Amino acid sequence: MNIKQRIIGLLSEFEKGKYSNILLNEYFSKNNLSKGERGFITEVFYGVIRNDIYLNYQLEKRTKAIKKNWIKNLLKISIYQATFMNSDDKGIAWEATELTKNKFGIPVSKFVNGVIRSYLRDKEDEVKKLKDEDKLDILYSYPRWFYEKIKKEYGDSTEQVLISLKKVPYLSIRVNTLKYSEKEFETLLKELKIDTIKKVDTVYYIDSGIILHTSEFKDGKIIAQDGSSYLAAKILNPLPGEKVVDTCSAPGSKTAVLGELMNNTGEIFALDIHQHKIKIIEENLHKLGLTNVKPIKLDARKLKEQGQKFDKILVDAPCSGYGVLRKKPEALYNKNMSNVHELSTLQYEILDSAAFSLKVGGELVYSTCTIFSEENTDNIIKFLKNHKNFSVLKFNLPQNVNGHFDSVGGFLIDYTEEILDNFYIIKLRKDFE
Repeated sequence: MNIKQRIIGLLSEFEKGKYSNILLNEYFSKNNLSKGERGFITEVFYGVIRNDIYLNYQLEKRTKAIKKNWIKNLLKISIYQATFMNSDDKGIAWEATELTKNKFGIPVSKFVNGVIRSYLRDKEDEVKKLKDEDKLDILYSYPRWFYEKIKKEYGDSTEQVLISLKKVPYLSIRVNTLKYSEKEFETLLKELKIDTIKKVDTVYYIDSGIILHTSEFKDGKIIAQDGSSYLAAKILNPLPGEKVVDTCSAPGSKTAVLGELMNNTGEIFALDIHQHKIKIIEENLHKLGLTNVKPIKLDARKLKEQGQKFDKILVDAPCSGYGVLRKKPEALYNKNMSNVHELSTLQYEILDSAAFSLKVGGELVYSTCTIFSEENTDNIIKFLKNHKNFSVLKFNLPQNVNGHFDSVGGFLIDYTEEILDNFYIIKLRKDFE
């Protein structure tokens, strides 16, 4: 099957409501493809989703309603390639025309050829015009409200932020030190001819997803996890024998980091509000060899009602997810500012409950995978105003992780970081009751 036909099929499945990352991983596991083929499919599939507003804008300027989704997706792929990839324009037009001719005949292929050539003639002027008219929201495919929000928060860095959130993500794999060593993992990478793009402690960013089909992955020696997620758990620094709670645990990857840091001793309560996610946590932690974790179905806002006190608490709160748009681009189209405000309220309620449940002298990490102040800095300012018995603790990050500290001492892994997810992390201590 032609590789673009494969992408068209994947886009069709995505349009039916399937999550992009799950859809792509399942497809790769069922199809024997070369490294180059997987790379091309990944870039174009995610690229079309990420740039949907711009692609639709250009199609609407050149066509009336396109009834066949196959044709529409082929045109999107072609325009994406011509705009955002180093591709041969003539080759793009020729291939799209031939594919259409074979599937629908000559008349339809002439239509496709005409649309693509029309765009190729105008593309440089189109990009310039959108920049001149302050329509970067269309150029980089963001809802207008999101663009305005980024402008308000980031000012002169707006375009850099918009570009950063559209970059192609790398797969990140963490070594489970309870079962495996970094040396063993690096040997495996050499055997599989996989290159490391970046390394953050025990997290490796690599250039191939074939690692997910190895026995090492199936046996829990390695786990798919971003460096930002790992750092949120590591910064909490739970000690062996301590009593710890992860308030929003699913799928359990951060809980696993906590368990490893505690050498599989002490006690970790892994909370989630959904029973089916509790099962996922149990399965993942069993696979990884963690025995000091107790998954519990509980709304984290009700933690303070349980009457227990903990040495350390991780509050990796539910959020809008705008820091992980590289991996989950559809989040742009299914949330808005009203959702951000609702989530910030939920986050504060969880944080407030966790504060009550922390021992005096205990430490708490609050984190989100988003970039808006309402869910990060503003929540902490409100929290510190209402909880005078808490103070902010300083913490260190690896030198190769980029971002900035905010006004209260939290760190945002931001648009200046090329590889890791955007992530907010702050560490707090309860000084007195």
